[in-house]
Amino acid sequence: MALVLLMLCTAVTAKKKQPKQELWPNGEVMSEWFSDTTKVKLADLGKQYVLTSYGVRQGTTDIQTREIQAVIDRCAEEGGGVIVVPKGTFYTGNLFFKQGTHLHLVEGAVLKGSERVHDFEIRETRIEGQTCKYFTALVNADGLDGFTISGQGTIDGNGEPYWEEFWIRRKWNPQCTNKDAQRPRLTYISNSKNVTIQDVRLINSPFWTNHIYRCDHVRYLDLYIYSSTQDIKGPSTDAIDIDACHDVVVRGCYMNVNDDAVVLKGGKGTFADKAPENGPCYNILVENCHYGTVHGCMTLGSESLHDWNVIMRNCHADDTNNVLWLKMRPDTPQHYEFVHVENFTGKCRSFLLVRPWTQFYQKEDRDDMPLSKCNDISFKNIRMDCGTFFNVTGSEKYYLCRFSFDDVDVSDQANAKGFTNNSVEEFSLNNVVVNGVKQVVISK
Repeated sequence: MALVLLMLCTAVTAKKKQPKQELWPNGEVMSEWFSDTTKVKLADLGKQYVLTSYGVRQGTTDIQTREIQAVIDRCAEEGGGVIVVPKGTFYTGNLFFKQGTHLHLVEGAVLKGSERVHDFEIRETRIEGQTCKYFTALVNADGLDGFTISGQGTIDGNGEPYWEEFWIRRKWNPQCTNKDAQRPRLTYISNSKNVTIQDVRLINSPFWTNHIYRCDHVRYLDLYIYSSTQDIKGPSTDAIDIDACHDVVVRGCYMNVNDDAVVLKGGKGTFADKAPENGPCYNILVENCHYGTVHGCMTLGSESLHDWNVIMRNCHADDTNNVLWLKMRPDTPQHYEFVHVENFTGKCRSFLLVRPWTQFYQKEDRDDMPLSKCNDISFKNIRMDCGTFFNVTGSEKYYLCRFSFDDVDVSDQANAKGFTNNSVEEFSLNNVVVNGVKQVVISK
């Protein structure tokens, strides 16, 4: 009998010690992978290939793309290892990493991009939700398993000359797009898995800072991501573009860029949902991040098809235009669902922004065009100073359903009565205070 009681007590104790399983907004169990905070260790990456030990020179402004690429190629041929950038500045064009190779930048190391676009090859790639030919990035990785970028050093895109050219073109042509003023990204990782980018400084990208396409199990950890938001601003220097990917973590990052911070993409156009190169984004976790000045802390679109299970939590914004921005393209069938924002503080122009996005869009005829929709969008424990808290515009092009707000205390400088007669079906408020006044749902 005593043995039976002991076994029962042991079983109860073991059960109590088991951590509670986290769930995604749609109720699915979140994989334990998302709670793994283990960092990449240099000692575990294999043989170290220090650039200066292989003829790459420090202290010169010469572009050394060939020399650095030769080190990467040698590393791959010899069974893999880690390319170590030592203290100093090393100028380069596009670099292509191969299976088994990694990149590590020691403190004081700077891998700096060429200011001349001809140092970046033109290849088929993904840009703004389309597959096309465009300039390669400074750091490129395709089809790799386990690729890492680590260290306390800096990857500097040297973007200012590219930014100046863009704004000059915009003066001449106000409709100038990123394909008119083409320029390289800082990192582009495609068709890869088990990727970690940690600790490094990623600054001054000519175009998007980080772009992943058709990847899964990607971690961005404790990064400093910056481009200019004053004087000569860095146009379209998104911090992290997640394009047709799943299982992605952005944790502990500082982001200050002249566009959106974390952006979900996957395709655009009237028939985008029919194209095999496009796809959804799902299981995206953004937590413990700090935003300086950005256009949107989390933006879905404008080149998105279907996004779900998106969580942004435990974050602070110094001065963002929007916290959650749902861009609705009239020319693209879109579905955003099961998005959750929790424990958010700071200052913003609009906390939630939902409206049609019509910049550079082109509608085609389609008889079976699906109605776009946003559903199951939830917010909990929000403390913000806002220009406008609830900035939601309805449209016959999309349907809004099941938006919920729980434990919210915010200011709204516009003093807008956005909760009255809004365009959301099944709209709920629980302990929501705006400008010191408790809000209630008013029936339509």
